[in-house]
Amino acid sequence: MSAKRIGELRQKITSENLDGMIVTNLDHIRYLTGFTGSAGLLIVKTKGASFFTDFRYKDQAAKQVKGAKVHMVKGEPIGQLKEFPELNQKNMRCGFDGDHLTVGQRNRIRHALPDILLTNAGSVLGELGWVKDKTEITLIEKAVEISDIAFERILNIITPGVRENEVRAELEYQMMMLGSEKPAFETIVASGWRSALPHGVASTKKIEQGDLITFDFGATYRGYVSDMTRTVVLGKANAKQKKVYNLVLRAQKAGIRKVKAGVDGKAVDDVCRKIITRAGHGDNFGHGTGHGIGYFVHVGPRVSPLSNDKLKAGNVITIEPGVYLSGWGGVRIEDDVVVTRTGGRVLNKAPKNLLEL
Repeated sequence: MSAKRIGELRQKITSENLDGMIVTNLDHIRYLTGFTGSAGLLIVKTKGASFFTDFRYKDQAAKQVKGAKVHMVKGEPIGQLKEFPELNQKNMRCGFDGDHLTVGQRNRIRHALPDILLTNAGSVLGELGWVKDKTEITLIEKAVEISDIAFERILNIITPGVRENEVRAELEYQMMMLGSEKPAFETIVASGWRSALPHGVASTKKIEQGDLITFDFGATYRGYVSDMTRTVVLGKANAKQKKVYNLVLRAQKAGIRKVKAGVDGKAVDDVCRKIITRAGHGDNFGHGTGHGIGYFVHVGPRVSPLSNDKLKAGNVITIEPGVYLSGWGGVRIEDDVVVTRTGGRVLNKAPKNLLEL
């Protein structure tokens, strides 16, 4: 699989009139080579690929890295590139991902390889992995299953007085016990007025009777992630909570029905946004409807008002509309959906009816 992925990157390098690509982001490195360590650098050229790491990962790299020649260096890999003169080819056009390379790192590369021509070519890496094969979708399904089960397991600990960060700890523990390598991103547990914060990561706030509680979290399984959101109520939901919840659920279901290969991401967003806007809450839905997931929690295609991305069979995307009312609370519902030629296949099994705990 690694050889295939590096081959795909090599094709993109050639199409961009580059001679090579320097990859520093560890998630990209893992996707391309299989290496899971915390220090490494990958250089892919039109012919050949080289991976650099230090002694700590000698055995690990030998076992994991596929599709690239492994080199052991002393210290930070970037600083040791000068020891490999074959890389310092006059006027070699070498791309890098400006979103994942610091100014300091770029300067050190220039010092180590002064004859190459560095060019920001993040788009070369940007679309890698957007379309998943059957194996990748199976791994994402497992990550989703872990999230679903973990969510079910923590519902019974949500009682008046428990703190958001205590619930977060239990949720992440359950995911780990079910096989997750790590949380896919910083877990959100936002209750009461804090549920109006779209990215309200867990705090020390105590959950109170009558609170809306939004959970946004994901598992990581063999490098692939899930990303799901559920909103519940502690106790009986009042009329306003039910009304807002049902509005968001209706929008989310409509968005899922719109998913199909060939449809623009903007069109899916538009379906959800129109429903929420017609109900008078357009200004309270301020983010995109979804995004791609896979080896990373935020990849393309985007599902937003600004998206020009066209959905393709094999994409896995989120559909996650929300309504947020400052000082009152918010509701967001999110599923992971596989794009097929005939529609969207929802991976999540966790219930979406409003749970009253």
